[in-house]
Amino acid sequence: MGDTMTKSELKGALFESERTKTKSELIEELSRRFTSFRERDCVLGGNVIIDAIAQALVDGDRIEIRGFGSFGLKYRPERIGRNPQDGSPVSVRPRYTVFFKAGKSLRERVDASKKADD
Repeated sequence: MGDTMTKSELKGALFESERTKTKSELIEELSRRFTSFRERDCVLGGNVIIDAIAQALVDGDRIEIRGFGSFGLKYRPERIGRNPQDGSPVSVRPRYTVFFKAGKSLRERVDASKKADD
């Protein structure tokens, strides 16, 4: 097989051995790095950041964090989908979905770390 992978092969390769970092683990990391802050201040700070991002998205705003990436909304128009159980057509209502686009710096760091693993 060449350098081309199917979507499912790529997904399996990316997520096979990766683990999920939870919000509480991220806050614990803040506490470890910034020992001058109390743990409850780190919890509050983490919650404020997440709430601000969520509220900005609810308000229809785009969030850009330089060197990390941006969060935004994409409109998905109404379409006809398929019921996975019987294959019958179903109407899928229009909606907005949240998307994340990694910034150049983050993409380069991730790419470099994955190449080092190979």
